Amino acid sequence: MFQTFEQSASPEQGPPRLAALRAELATEGLDGFLVPRADAHQGEYVAPHDDRLAWLTGFTGSAGNCVALMDKAGVFVDGRYRVQVKSQVAEEFTPVDWPEVGLAEWIAEALPGGGTVGLDPWLFSVEQMRGLERGLGAVALRLCDNLVDRVWKDQPAPPMGAVFAQPVELAGEAHGDKIARLAKGLGAADACVITLPDSLAWLLNIRGSDVARNPVPHGFAIVHGTGRVSLFMAAQKLEGLGDHLGPQVEVKTPEDFVPALEALGGTVQIDPATCPVAVQTALRGCEIVEATDPCLLPKARKNAAELAGAREAHLRDGAAMVRFLHWLDSQTPGAFTEIDAVVALEEERRATNALRDISFETISGAGPNGAIVHYRVTEATNRTTQPNELLLIDSGGQYVDGTTDITRTMVLGEAGSEEKDAFTRVLKGMIALSRLRFPAGLAGRDIDVLARAALWEAGLDYGHGTGHGVGAYLSVHEGPQRIARTGTVPLEAGMILSNEPGFYREGSYGIRIENLIAVEPAPPLPGQTVAKMLRFETLTWVPIDRRLIETGLLTAAERDWLNAYHEGVFERIAPLVTGAVRDWLETACAPL
Repeated sequence: MFQTFEQSASPEQGPPRLAALRAELATEGLDGFLVPRADAHQGEYVAPHDDRLAWLTGFTGSAGNCVALMDKAGVFVDGRYRVQVKSQVAEEFTPVDWPEVGLAEWIAEALPGGGTVGLDPWLFSVEQMRGLERGLGAVALRLCDNLVDRVWKDQPAPPMGAVFAQPVELAGEAHGDKIARLAKGLGAADACVITLPDSLAWLLNIRGSDVARNPVPHGFAIVHGTGRVSLFMAAQKLEGLGDHLGPQVEVKTPEDFVPALEALGGTVQIDPATCPVAVQTALRGCEIVEATDPCLLPKARKNAAELAGAREAHLRDGAAMVRFLHWLDSQTPGAFTEIDAVVALEEERRATNALRDISFETISGAGPNGAIVHYRVTEATNRTTQPNELLLIDSGGQYVDGTTDITRTMVLGEAGSEEKDAFTRVLKGMIALSRLRFPAGLAGRDIDVLARAALWEAGLDYGHGTGHGVGAYLSVHEGPQRIARTGTVPLEAGMILSNEPGFYREGSYGIRIENLIAVEPAPPLPGQTVAKMLRFETLTWVPIDRRLIETGLLTAAERDWLNAYHEGVFERIAPLVTGAVRDWLETACAPL
């Protein structure tokens, strides 16, 4: 099993650890310390060595911050985690709705007479630092060593996962060509600093294992305008690479990174959104220019080889999901648990003999646990399923040719009218995006409303984005594109995104339906006046539970789309399954 079910953090751990941190604050003459869920590479996911927020507070979500002051401690979480955080932190920690309430705003109110708050300059980006400074009022920031590391006596060692090459036939472009293209694009800059793990992996056509569920290595790079790359990574990670990197990539130790930055001259490009403050500080001898990480958009715009790999990975994963759903329908509610479902699904993915890892911890939420958006089942929380309740399964696989992410919500018996109404409204939102044609140049914020409109009509909504970018055997959450109110990057052909509206009734049930989709050019229509239009190609082919659909709520066009989708599922997946599974699939894909 890739997934484990032990309780990784608990509320009772927080108070003594907070007390130890406050003792360090007193020693340093500080009024507070900031603890983000972040590492020096500024990726979304962190290794156990860097999971300071969970260690201190007990909160295990994938995003958040803690502001630890001498008399209070706020834990800042977004809409995905506001149910989860309540059960994970002790009363010494106060959950704060973030970003509605900003860190700086909260600190300024908590320290009206001023004070000094410390932070680790490796764990905050240049952009984040500026935002803090703008809102702190009389409170000052001090860059300092990480005080959590001082009191975390059994902190795991930094990861040293082996690095391996991603074959060019899957990457679609040699890394030497990528380097040359990026170096040419630097323009007046003499060099560019890369810190994001997935940018590094994409640029050099390498993959790693420093972060669970995401095949990325930790390291830093300086791309020089000459077309040479300085790579700062532990040599032991690279032992299996052979001569893959080639002569244009010079490997140095991580300890050489800061001295190399300090030795740079001329003009150096950084991305203020992802560049740690410590890097900016080390570049004091340079003229700094700011621009977006040059790997982000090329990485997001998947080439033909990457898209072909994604299609193959989704067919393989779709067959595994169908085998699992057949298994699920054969179980008796009350006779299996959330963990049983996770184990059964992972076994089906492993049976493909192609699974490298799961792409994130499988969310298996039965009944009220389904309302916890990023619920992680543990031995302590494991719920036995009950008749007629909903089961939400959000999961994915990492395959060498693609990364998958799919959510299906199933009823374990007969659904209630409220659940069917909510499910159908969620489905209408998912279909609306799936059917959409839109002018080139629009961003995710321009179309997010379509996924929510049917829910809004009933006074309902969900507290997370509708879609995130997905990598090509890389991170399951990938920027810069997203479908959300905050999605400002124009959608372009080749981008892969999730399409996952939902609805959550705290204490009762959760609903989410998710397919992955790829942006592609839309063929012109007769009389079309828009110069260029785009649409979405569906990548995920797995049945949607017809028992939860209130057919009368669907328009004729929505029913036609769903019937055509299920026809496509059967056409693609039926050849990959046999016997009773194929029979089940035929029934599950029957037209409405």
